Amino acid sequence: MEQSAVLCSRWDRLAGLTVSRIAARLAELGPCPTLSDLGISASLNEGTDILSATPGREDWRPTLEKTRPAGVLVPLIERPEGLSVLLTKRTDHLHHHPGQISFPGGRKEDDDADIAATALRETAEETGLDPARVRILGTLPQYVTLTAYAITPVVGVVSPPFSLTPDPFEVADIFEAPLVHLLDPAQHQRHFRDEDGLRRGYYGIPFGDRFIWGATAGILVNFSRLMIADD
Repeated sequence: MEQSAVLCSRWDRLAGLTVSRIAARLAELGPCPTLSDLGISASLNEGTDILSATPGREDWRPTLEKTRPAGVLVPLIERPEGLSVLLTKRTDHLHHHPGQISFPGGRKEDDDADIAATALRETAEETGLDPARVRILGTLPQYVTLTAYAITPVVGVVSPPFSLTPDPFEVADIFEAPLVHLLDPAQHQRHFRDEDGLRRGYYGIPFGDRFIWGATAGILVNFSRLMIADD
């Protein structure tokens, strides 16, 4: 099959994504490799796939034993024109990741029943979204950040209408972006920067005058690859 036909086929899969299709794909997932900021950086520097690259600096690589569990919600909103994703922009004064675009979520607390409960609680605290409005579809592979958080992305679907009350301390803005745009491989830009003498690579996804990067972009890139993978 020619490359153009392959790309067309993959685009059709993204454009035709439904809640039931996403739920089915998540249910089909077997054991998946843990992704990480360092793994993605290595893959971009080496020109390999994000699931196969191995970071060269082991002293930089958080082990699962040293990470702190966290959960984020990937909130899919059912709109007449198609699925969209609810995202937040963090306030500029926060100590960690100020001003970045992210999924709502945070660190797991002892009282949380499971990681989905973490994602729902944090989302309610940050955005005011009622957990009862969210139907959980499944989880994406875990993602380890340079700050040693092991993030589990919990995919859920929200049916309008719903109300939001953002926490003014943590959240500067809440917005929606079309899922098909965020998962489109043509939007997944490769970026590099020097950090402590190393060339770090990361993904970025533009959306209008906004720029999604880091762990959030990495999770979306992996979400895309899982959705367009051959059956």
